[in-house]
Amino acid sequence: MGLSDALPEDYPTFLAALKVRIRQAQTRAILSVNRELILLYWQIGREIMERQEQEGWGSKVIDRLSDDLRKEFPEVRGFSPRNLKYMRSFAEAWPDPEFVQEVLAQITWYHAITLLDKVKDQMAREWYIQRTIANGWSRNVLVHQIESGLIRREGRAVTNFSSALPAPQSDLARSVLKDPYIFDFLGIGEDAAERELERALIEHIRDFLLELGVGFAFIGNQYRLSIGGREFSIDLLFYHLKLRSYVVIELKIGEFIPEYAGKMNFYLSAVDDLLRHPDDSPSIGIILCKSQNRIIAEYALRDMEKPIGVAGYELTTHLPEDLRGRLPTVDELEEELGRREG
Repeated sequence: MGLSDALPEDYPTFLAALKVRIRQAQTRAILSVNRELILLYWQIGREIMERQEQEGWGSKVIDRLSDDLRKEFPEVRGFSPRNLKYMRSFAEAWPDPEFVQEVLAQITWYHAITLLDKVKDQMAREWYIQRTIANGWSRNVLVHQIESGLIRREGRAVTNFSSALPAPQSDLARSVLKDPYIFDFLGIGEDAAERELERALIEHIRDFLLELGVGFAFIGNQYRLSIGGREFSIDLLFYHLKLRSYVVIELKIGEFIPEYAGKMNFYLSAVDDLLRHPDDSPSIGIILCKSQNRIIAEYALRDMEKPIGVAGYELTTHLPEDLRGRLPTVDELEEELGRREG
């Protein structure tokens, strides 16, 4: 192969960024078609809600309306009694027409139904809406993020980003990290060794990237660095497209200890020196441990020069999948207790 045929070193990064842009363009095209549908469903829902409140419409009227609309528009799907009730709930949940036009019109109807079914808190719904728009989540990805409790995990890792990175890079980097990470897709036991954990993550790289979040491009595992005549290996190396920086991930099967931070600081210095492009932001390290003492982690990172985060991971979910969504919420339990006490 001649020099002109050789791929440039930054080709993988270029390709990953190009794929992201293409997918974003496809999503925008779909959403532009979807916009009018969202607005129509909201208007129908508002009309139904107003007539229910003013004229006492019941379920029989909804059933009749469904039949009449499907007869008039047989080629149009979406006028089932169930979907008409969703339209009513949709209009009730978001009564502000400006918010519907400017924000909700950027997500699909299936996203909206998912939020109505799975998220009861209005502020949490809007949080997931904003993340869906920003990250281009499909409905299935949104379901995964809701069921894994992303809103409670995002930005909770212990980091030194505020002192090691300039703003707003530090805020963006902090929002990228989670605590804990959920690796319930691996199918390995709690006593798995580090290499077994690493191997399982590589075998399930698609699920791993989904859990890491939008923007991570996988570079390699056991990535070798030659330093001072010796070979060192990084567990997992990524490049983050939004942060424009390399991300070094080290896996630990036990509890976090301060020595891990020193080793990560060493790796980041090497990556910045050997791999980082002049236009890249400082490389970031993530130490994933089975558990961590937040106070010890904060002390370990306090005077570190390089940006490092410490987070935990879970190999199994706390509830069997067939029980998820079937247990009562805290509010429901309190309501039931209140009835019994009364």
